Amino acid sequence: MTGGKFADSVRFARPSSPLAPMKIKSAVFEVSKPDLKSCPNWNRPEFAFIGRSNVGKSSLINALTNRNGLARTSNTPGRTQELNFFDVGEPALFRIVDMPGYGYAKAPIKTVQQWRYLINDYLRGRAVLKRVFVLIDSRHGIKEVDHEIMKMLDAAAISYRIVLTKTDKIKASEREAVEADTMAKLRKHVAAYPELSVTSAEKRGGIDELRAAVLEAVAS
Repeated sequence: MTGGKFADSVRFARPSSPLAPMKIKSAVFEVSKPDLKSCPNWNRPEFAFIGRSNVGKSSLINALTNRNGLARTSNTPGRTQELNFFDVGEPALFRIVDMPGYGYAKAPIKTVQQWRYLINDYLRGRAVLKRVFVLIDSRHGIKEVDHEIMKMLDAAAISYRIVLTKTDKIKASEREAVEADTMAKLRKHVAAYPELSVTSAEKRGGIDELRAAVLEAVAS
């Protein structure tokens, strides 16, 4: 499990004008589930975050929701093994779903297979899933295992957006190169959103823009 329950309230600030961006004030961990059939009720839209193990998914969710302790971060790849649901809004307006990391070769074969089944079942079978955010480590770019996930989303006609993470770990010239390469590759995927999110959870780079992308999708 990557989160803990919090007693404090969850708030969702609405814009004072149509042009003012909405902001996520806080969020709360709801539940972790090991399979699709035990997931929460289909009563609000969900936004899933997925990526290779150690891509910085938990840190990004914490930055996105302004909650440093919401999703538990770890230096151990493969720590997230279930679907972790976080409610946003009061009353809850949507969920953020933290999915198991993929591509972690050192995990037991049986465990890796269970993760794959869980990822596949959720992405293909969750009707309230509105958009998937596929996280790519900017130090490594899109790998074949990422292409496999993207192809699956293409085939299922599930809208997804590519998010580069950890951009503070590379030089500006390297970042420009990986951005260009990523854009070129995502154009070949029919369900990929045509724009790229470039982020750094540690430095808060691109977080406001990513948050706006999530909230725009909620309103659409």
